[in-house]
Amino acid sequence: MDIKNNLKTIKQHIQDHVKLVCVSKFHSNDAIQEAYQTGERIFGESKVQELCGKYESLPKDISWHFIGHLQTNKIKYIVPFVSLIHGVDSYKLLTEINKYAEKQNRKINCLLQVHIAQEETKFGFSATELQETLASGEWRKLHHIQLCGLMGMATYTENKDQVRCEFRSLKSLFDKVKQDYFGDESQFCEISMGMSDDYRIAIEEGSTLVRVGSSIFGNR
Repeated sequence: MDIKNNLKTIKQHIQDHVKLVCVSKFHSNDAIQEAYQTGERIFGESKVQELCGKYESLPKDISWHFIGHLQTNKIKYIVPFVSLIHGVDSYKLLTEINKYAEKQNRKINCLLQVHIAQEETKFGFSATELQETLASGEWRKLHHIQLCGLMGMATYTENKDQVRCEFRSLKSLFDKVKQDYFGDESQFCEISMGMSDDYRIAIEEGSTLVRVGSSIFGNR
């Protein structure tokens, strides 16, 4: 697996305003180092124990993104160093992140995960739940989290029109909540959508963060 050439190919399809998250979960430190040597600094992990081990043993200028389903009892382990948590799928989880961040005197960047797929196995707020949560205003009292945008995962399907439609729905929802609740907040600017199979469609539909793993590191 030629990681350097894979990255070069992917970068040809990514505009300057889009950030690449190299999804390194289940891949070795050596593979991460190879991507690091090409200049990549943003890496995504989905298992807390694996992320903590890699944080300890790899260069400290790596920006670690947590992209998995985060359990409340694991938050404390990543709060001291994580750069962005992509999948905040409930208000309860947001409050727990805030609690542990306060103990560390940090403000943690978070994305709210929205369920856009036609699959029940995916996590996230429904569009209605998201609107209700933001409308309540309670989240404004959480001074140790920074809401930076939305995240969503499309249905795993060969139907590219369906994938495009789902990404488009997330972009539309982002635009609405940005206007209604974050108009004056420049930090609320990220839409995390798109993976190895569909990142090019995601970028066309407005993604600012693409999470690419197998197209860089190969299949696990």
